[in-house]
Amino acid sequence: MCDEFTLESEEANLARRGLDRRAFAALSAAGAMGVALAGCSSSFAQTGDAVTEGMVSIAMDTGVCDAFFVHPAKGTHPGIVLWPDIAGLRDAFKVMARSLASQGFAVLAVNHYYRSGPSPVMESFSDYRTPEGQAKIAPMRELLTPAAITADAKRYVAFLDAQGVVAKDRKIGTSGYCMGGPFTVRTAAAVPARVGGAVSLHGAGLVTPAPDSPHRLLTQTKASYLFAIARNDDAKQPDQKTQLRAAADAAGRPAEIEVYPADHGWTVPDSPAWDPDAADKAWKQMVALFSKL
Repeated sequence: MCDEFTLESEEANLARRGLDRRAFAALSAAGAMGVALAGCSSSFAQTGDAVTEGMVSIAMDTGVCDAFFVHPAKGTHPGIVLWPDIAGLRDAFKVMARSLASQGFAVLAVNHYYRSGPSPVMESFSDYRTPEGQAKIAPMRELLTPAAITADAKRYVAFLDAQGVVAKDRKIGTSGYCMGGPFTVRTAAAVPARVGGAVSLHGAGLVTPAPDSPHRLLTQTKASYLFAIARNDDAKQPDQKTQLRAAADAAGRPAEIEVYPADHGWTVPDSPAWDPDAADKAWKQMVALFSKL
C-alpha cells in the first residue's frame, strides 16, 4: 500500500507526463492539480443536480470526527460513506464527493484520522511522499484497527440515517481508496442491514492471513461489490483476485472483480498515478452499482 513498489510506478507515470516529483508537488501545492484534472475528466464534472455542502462534526466513541457532507439540494437520496486514501481527507476527495453527490447521492467523506487531529492532515498526496509526511501518518494509521474502523463505520451510517436528505427506503453505499478499500467491506459487515453496495478502488489489504481479513467478512454482509484492482497491486499479489472471487461466490455476494490497466492510485486526482481514462471507467462502474441501492 503506497510502498516502494508503488513509488517506482509513480515515478514512471510522472515521467510519461513530462513531470518529475518536484514539479508535481509544486502543482499540488499551488492548488492547480485538482482544478486541472477535474476539468479533463468526466469523473469530476458536476453534471447532475446542484449540491449543498459543508463540514460536519460527528460524535464518535473516541472523539469527534470532522467530515465533508455534500448532497443534492433537493429531495432524498442514497447515503454514501467515502473513505479517503492514506493521505486523508483533503481537497481532492471533496472534489470527488461533490461530483458523486451531483449524480444523486448524499456523500459523507470522512476524516478517518480524526483521533489524531482535524483534516486535512495532508494538503495533497505529494505531502505523504515526503519522509516527514510518512513519519506523521505512521502513528495515525496504527490507531485504525479493525475494531476501530468497525465502530466508526456504525457511527457514520447512523449519521447518514439521521439526515433528512438521506433516503431511508434505499440502501447505503460505501467507497474506499487505497487503505480505505478494505474499510468498505468492514462497513458492510458492521451494518449489514443498511449497507447494500461497497466499492474498493485500488484497495490494499483486502486479502490477508488474518482471521478477520476483509475477504473473510463477505459472509457477514448483504452488499454487492466492486473490487477495482491496480495492475501493479495485482503483480505483487496475483492470487488476491482469485481469493476475492472465491470468497464472494462462497458468500453468495454479487461482485465485479477487475484488474485495471493502471497503477495504484489511478482514481485520485492528486496522485502521481492518476489516469483519467481508467478513472472514468471505474467511476462509471461505481455509479452504476450505487444506482441500484
